Amino acid sequence: MILLSIETSCDETSICIVKRARGKNVRFEVLSHKILSQVDLHRQYGGVFPSLAKREHARTITQLIAEALDEADLLVERSYEYHLSMSHKNKLEKLLHREPDMRSALTILFEGIQKPSIDAIAVTKGPGLEPALWVGINCALALKTVWDIPVYPINHMEGHIMTGLLNFNKEDNIYELSTPEFPATALLVSGGHTELVKIPKLGSYKIIGNTRDDAVGEAFDKVARLLGLPYPGGPEISNLANKARTERLIVDEHLVLPRPMIHSKDLNMSFSGLKTSVLVKVKAQKNVDEKFKKKIAVEFENSVTDVLTAKTKQAIYETGSQTLIVGGGVSANDHLRTKLKELANTDDFDLFIPDKKLAGDNALMIACVGLFQIANDKKPKDKIIANGSWSIEES
Repeated sequence: MILLSIETSCDETSICIVKRARGKNVRFEVLSHKILSQVDLHRQYGGVFPSLAKREHARTITQLIAEALDEADLLVERSYEYHLSMSHKNKLEKLLHREPDMRSALTILFEGIQKPSIDAIAVTKGPGLEPALWVGINCALALKTVWDIPVYPINHMEGHIMTGLLNFNKEDNIYELSTPEFPATALLVSGGHTELVKIPKLGSYKIIGNTRDDAVGEAFDKVARLLGLPYPGGPEISNLANKARTERLIVDEHLVLPRPMIHSKDLNMSFSGLKTSVLVKVKAQKNVDEKFKKKIAVEFENSVTDVLTAKTKQAIYETGSQTLIVGGGVSANDHLRTKLKELANTDDFDLFIPDKKLAGDNALMIACVGLFQIANDKKPKDKIIANGSWSIEES
């Protein structure tokens, strides 16, 4: 079977087309995977501007679908003039009344090409920015309306978990979903979420730890802004921190940052106060030069990593897990990856962490969950409502 997936939860418009391979496990070949980032557009705002994200998703998604279909060799142009029925036009107008340009672009696509050999569609329902989510959902429902293809709503965070479990066989050009020992613990770290999740079995999730305020990725961006670094801040902070370690810079005693809630008895976290501590030190510094920025960057990254590894270790112990699955954009951070690998070696548990190229938001991870749902006989939905705060426990 062939599945098309759509991801528009934040500032990446992504389309993926996969072909399921034979076998009981979730195994698939990627026929096309497109990711269009909006980072350059949002940089001037120091973060993602929701209305701009929505507009850009709506502007680019149809062309991205056409390109993905073409790359997957599924795009066949009509050799004759064809027009949508009045019934389809009315349904599309009702569905896409807030995205008239996307409706026009999709209509041109529908009338210009034959129905592709797509068996199912998977689309991100949440969590994320609701205006952005609606674009992907409405696009998926438009494809369903005209092409009569079933649609599966996908939890974005479950996608990050499954991405961590993916193995790529270069010889066969096939991705395969690993089958780890359960119960497992997942550490999900991204711009909008920092969660510890207990997984009795794949597809069943219980949040056992959460951030009380800022997510890790959000904290990185805010600290970068305090240091005058461009958005997105995570890679900028990490780059400076790596330079500090290479140069063996010593962090002055007055620049040492706290490790918030590291000794609390629960599995919750807090990073807002850490950002405030950085703000205090920046304001007290007369000369915020490159050396100062490196010291703050490495101390901040060390603080965050210390908290995350301590809480993860506690979660592994409390759940009796033999497996740790890591997901989310911050999982690409080199220092965090190193410390989690060290923890796995010393505490003797299996570690699954995504390829850096798949750590951020992408439609491949949505396709993976879609195939998992189909393999486990989950039913598609006729009506899908965007949910910006959709918990993984409810997926």
